[in-house]
Amino acid sequence: MKKFIQSLSADEAAYVLKDMLDSDPALIKKAYEAAIKVAGDVDVDAIANEVFYSLNSLDLDDLNGRAGRTRYGYVDPGDAAWELFEEALDPFIDEMKKNQKRALPAAAKAYCLGIIKGLWMYEKRSSSDLADWVTDAPGEYIDTVVEEWKKGNPSSEDISEVMIIARGDQ
Repeated sequence: MKKFIQSLSADEAAYVLKDMLDSDPALIKKAYEAAIKVAGDVDVDAIANEVFYSLNSLDLDDLNGRAGRTRYGYVDPGDAAWELFEEALDPFIDEMKKNQKRALPAAAKAYCLGIIKGLWMYEKRSSSDLADWVTDAPGEYIDTVVEEWKKGNPSSEDISEVMIIARGDQ
């Protein structure tokens, strides 16, 4: 039985879970606790590495595909580089916000810290040619990430801890 259940697709498993919760409401608390544990388990260093990799993988080919003359006019390479940078960060910021909406402050904070650390890594160690086009972006985006995270009303202790990392005093 266990092998069969483990072989289910994500959609099939979700359907089975929904069916079980609908038929046995006593399981809701246990499922909720398990969901909180899974959703709240965020590895700051893993997020930092993902942010760094996402940004560092941007290159001049990406930039050349967006910058220059288009049929709609001219796109400045600096503007295009900033757009690429923003787009690479958006999924991480969205995940941080999702955790805030889910009332998972520890997970939101971990995402915030991971993004900040990833930005610092990018600023210090990037080997991407695009980095020359967005030299101020990491610092500016650290401020943006912190401000977005603060919208979730974190505790003053959490704010102090995040600000130490954001300033690079780690």
